[in-house]
Amino acid sequence: MRKKIILYIAITISFSTFSQETKILSEVIVKGNITATKEKIEFKRHDQSVEVISIKEIERNNPAFIEQSLSIMAGVQVDKRTQLGGQRIVIRGYGNDQKFNNWGIKAYYNGLPITNAEGITVLDDIDFSNVNNIEVIKGPASTLYGGGVGGVVHFNMKKVENKGFSISEKLSFGSFGLFQNQTRLDFVTDSSAQMLSFGHLQSGGYRPRGSSLKNFFTYFGEFKLNHRNTLTAYASRNFSKENVTGQIPFADYYAAIDNGNAAYGKKTARNEFISTRFSISNNFNFSKSLENKTSFFYFNQDFKRIAAGADENSMNPSIGLRSVFELKTNLSENISNETNLGTEIQQSQSLISNWRFDGMDDTNPLKVQDISKGSYFKNKSNQNSFFIHNRFNFLKHDLALIIGISANKIFYTRSDLLVGLGLVTGYSKDLSYSKTFATSYNPHIALQKTIKNQIINLSYSEGFNAPTASSSFIGIINKANNALLPEKGKMIDLGLQGQLFENKLDYQFSIFNININNKLTQLTGSLADGSTYTYFANTGLQNNKGIELSLNYLITGKDKGFISKIEPFLTLALYNFKYSKFNTKFGADIVDFSNKKVVGVPDIKYTFGLDFETNTGLYLNNTYNSIGDVFTDFANTIKVKGFTQLNSKIGYRKTFKKLDLDIYVAGNNLTNQINYTFLFLGNNVNDTDIGSGYPAGVTTDLNPGPNKAYYFGGANVKFNF
Repeated sequence: MRKKIILYIAITISFSTFSQETKILSEVIVKGNITATKEKIEFKRHDQSVEVISIKEIERNNPAFIEQSLSIMAGVQVDKRTQLGGQRIVIRGYGNDQKFNNWGIKAYYNGLPITNAEGITVLDDIDFSNVNNIEVIKGPASTLYGGGVGGVVHFNMKKVENKGFSISEKLSFGSFGLFQNQTRLDFVTDSSAQMLSFGHLQSGGYRPRGSSLKNFFTYFGEFKLNHRNTLTAYASRNFSKENVTGQIPFADYYAAIDNGNAAYGKKTARNEFISTRFSISNNFNFSKSLENKTSFFYFNQDFKRIAAGADENSMNPSIGLRSVFELKTNLSENISNETNLGTEIQQSQSLISNWRFDGMDDTNPLKVQDISKGSYFKNKSNQNSFFIHNRFNFLKHDLALIIGISANKIFYTRSDLLVGLGLVTGYSKDLSYSKTFATSYNPHIALQKTIKNQIINLSYSEGFNAPTASSSFIGIINKANNALLPEKGKMIDLGLQGQLFENKLDYQFSIFNININNKLTQLTGSLADGSTYTYFANTGLQNNKGIELSLNYLITGKDKGFISKIEPFLTLALYNFKYSKFNTKFGADIVDFSNKKVVGVPDIKYTFGLDFETNTGLYLNNTYNSIGDVFTDFANTIKVKGFTQLNSKIGYRKTFKKLDLDIYVAGNNLTNQINYTFLFLGNNVNDTDIGSGYPAGVTTDLNPGPNKAYYFGGANVKFNF
């Protein structure tokens, strides 16, 4: 309570000081917005809706709470299963169809994929404290990035520009036993820039048995070999452990009761990662008009997962290549041409064992069933993409025509390592299989008109999302799911981006329509003995229609006044997402859910922010998020109430010759709102676990967020030598 009083007093003092200096606002000078400039470049380059947040927006909150940073964007939601892990990014209502993890969106770190060849993205082992720019491309972007229907997320780490040697230390403490520190060394010369950092992050968690522990080691180097050739290297070694508390019933959630799920507690459920990532990139300028960037990358996630029902261990190495040629030519005095021709090739493997717990033996919760009930697989997944993206610029008319196409191929093989030689008694099946999907061709066409500082863009894009290796085989009946087809997304997007009122206001507005054909859904089948099993099938069409708006107004005061900058902003998403010709199966029954609302996505989501900066170094950031009601089941009978979040941060930022200093204190959920971070959706609803501690018939489908205000504060110090 005392922390809350201190924070409110600090905010009140800041507003009081501001009210005494309002006369400054009658004379304003507006300066350019760096984020808006970057966003304009990316919007123009990708010729479809793109939103960008810089280090300023990321540090509005704690960078480790990446859901807070990304969720201020219109059209972006981030779910998470634990306090600092299990993130699932949803873009324009797409990406929450898998029970866990990210699926259907592609993610990159410094331009290299962190999405594997299956299309699965795990973010637990990513050090977000080194990220200072995030770009989200909304909707299919296959002509530059291959597969994916939902879009693309770029996490970028920028080198230090100032020459010399610097040491940075970031230290923070907070509620739930939060402790963070990062030590970073930077060395910059005329021909190179190198960075080495170590980060540590731990928390006791806001849920029972919900602690987190992470350690990050990162190296980044950029070397200018000559005036034509630049080499970039990146390497990291990270550890992540997230204890998993499990889902609770809706009744407990609304009553603000969270005792956790005992089925997870008895198993000490957790997700542990030891990951290694490495990449090396070469950027070569053949001439003023032709350049190439080629990158080789490798990553491995050594993963241990203990859930309520299983103990799973896996090693998951991926290796790949991304190479893009960019050619710029002048076809005539008034027509120029830009061509991007490239490929992205990736192979992911895994060696994975899964042993099922004997849920009936409550006295020995870690006892597993007979080995014949488990699995031990060697998987290999390949995804190859080839693309061309061509832009004709009609200079006289400030008009551009963009035409592109990609060819995408994905195939899987799996070997069942428990088969053969009679080594496992009672194991007579062979779950080995191979699956190849037909090459998917995905076009993109756009017309882009620039009028002074305004860009109007009309585009049509297609993308595909193949089923995962696990969903392409029905294990319990020992049958490949040969009828399964990839999803196909087709999007029409009308976007406007620009600046008005002498660049005081920057905005982005878009209207879009996405049709997702061959929608993949998890269904339930029945065996002759009455038992059930789950499998995936193509169930029909999903139609996502929406409007998105982002506004940012930037005002700066007199150099000698108290207020140096006031910056209000608004992001808004209005959606009408529905299923069309959508039939699913419950046991033997076929049910038509056409015209029902898409699960897990609200009709309205908005964020309002109001920031103040002063010439003395004091600053105040305020963020108010609101998310509307959602349905979790296809029949739209289970409605989950929306919620709001009020976050504030006050601090002091100053540069003293060779010292950069930032001291702050922040609070999230300051109005003590009940909220959730993760929902089971679609045919995954009505979840139950043996030994959950809840009465028979009570289902557990929700992970709650902190229902009380929580705080963190700290200092960032940088010495420049």
